[in-house]
Amino acid sequence: MRLRGLIYTLIFFCQFVSVYAQQAYQIKNIKIPENLSAQVGGMDFLPDGRLIACFMRGEIMTFDPKSDKWQLFAKGLQGPLGLLAIDNNEVLVMQLPELTRIKDTDGDGVADLYENAADDFGISGNYHEFNYGPVRDSVGNIYFALNAGSSSGGAGNIRTVVRGKVNPLGREGNDGRRQMFSVVPYRGWVMKLSPDGEATPFASGFRSPNGMGVDLNGNIFVTDNQSDWVETSTLYHLKENHFYGHPASLVWKKEWENRDPFNASISELDSMRTKAAVLFPQGIMANSPSQPLVDASGGKFGPFAGQLFVGEMNRDRIVRVMLEEVAGELQGACIPFIDGQGLNFGNNRLAFDHEGNLWVGQIKFGGWVGHSGIQKIEYTGNMPMEILTMSLTKEGFDLTFTQSVNAKEALTPANYKVHHYKYEYKKKAIDEGIDVSTQVDLKEVDIEDIQLSEDRKKVSLKLADLKPGYVYELKLENIRNSADVPLANTLICYTLNNLLDSSAEIIKKQDKTN
Repeated sequence: MRLRGLIYTLIFFCQFVSVYAQQAYQIKNIKIPENLSAQVGGMDFLPDGRLIACFMRGEIMTFDPKSDKWQLFAKGLQGPLGLLAIDNNEVLVMQLPELTRIKDTDGDGVADLYENAADDFGISGNYHEFNYGPVRDSVGNIYFALNAGSSSGGAGNIRTVVRGKVNPLGREGNDGRRQMFSVVPYRGWVMKLSPDGEATPFASGFRSPNGMGVDLNGNIFVTDNQSDWVETSTLYHLKENHFYGHPASLVWKKEWENRDPFNASISELDSMRTKAAVLFPQGIMANSPSQPLVDASGGKFGPFAGQLFVGEMNRDRIVRVMLEEVAGELQGACIPFIDGQGLNFGNNRLAFDHEGNLWVGQIKFGGWVGHSGIQKIEYTGNMPMEILTMSLTKEGFDLTFTQSVNAKEALTPANYKVHHYKYEYKKKAIDEGIDVSTQVDLKEVDIEDIQLSEDRKKVSLKLADLKPGYVYELKLENIRNSADVPLANTLICYTLNNLLDSSAEIIKKQDKTN
């Protein structure tokens, strides 16, 4: 019995060592100073390598990873939910009343100058009027996003004294049902601040855009959270003068003067809106996505350079996004990242340090699900077993893996489960819960053929059905590399807005045949 026990112990130890050795990422908790409420609203790295973070209670702190020392940089801010480092002594912070420029002019590590950079927007006093960003483009313009107000319960009121012109048409339609609203300028908008200090409304149609980011090509992205008029949470490619779906903000457009956008037809609103580059299926991928951040580490963080990582508030997840241009527009896939490895909930803000580690700032504020604190994700150097990209083809999708896969398993159709569905753009029914998100035309899609590349890193799936306007959800089973290591994440969802030209012809022929 002793010998058998020893054998079992050795087997367990070998398995443990094997799994540990295969870990591509490890998560470390950052020690937070006592008495600091670590609800992270914004986070960035200064050029000298120090972390700088703002917290919902109003502090801005710096942290030196070399010495593990925190230092108070600034205080007295109101609900800051975004921070951008300008240089070692200056940051821009997005707080409730304004975008604030904060400087340390004498180099002692403590801010001594607070300037109003922009406050050209209204405040109704509604609890939900949070502000996000800022991000900066290549020519120095700054962008920030303004939440719509909320009609939720008694807290959904506005104050008798507000900042800005009041327009009640941004509140509700003829049915009297209150929704997210925009009764003061420019709630539900992304604003642009030029280098000469002029703030102008840039794009409209947002509900709760808790996350902005810029990719390596200068494209700006905004996430929005699911609920009324946002069928499921989204990642939008931001463009000037575009409308992204929530009607409340339209009251601040000249052509909608004296019109109630809530009384406009669905078809009119739908024809105006720019659809999401990526949909995050509710309850499947993400319920409350936050900041998108491009992997600009140049490979220090593993094989995902150039892709986006998006925080998720409602569970222990970061979402990885891979985009491609199809018919002149960006669209693509999303996949979980680092599930079940010790990451906390409430993943609100992200920042890469100079060594290529991903820092995650978390928040638990009011009714938001989450934890408070900061964690650091380090790449161990062990190549993860992952889907690297999912790309649209004329007849289906190509899946590229980070490692060669077992050929027999990869060529087995039963190892792929494909469904498609779409989300209806609509005003929520009066009895529909705020977190309800209904998949429409949910169907399983047959796989007609599978091809494997010579290096066994790319699988080409030919599907029986390929339609624009649908999410293609793919679940993989029993896909392993040559060392018998399974995929770390087996769920991936592709938002198919546009088909490749020739695949559009194929679908047209199929429709005629049917």
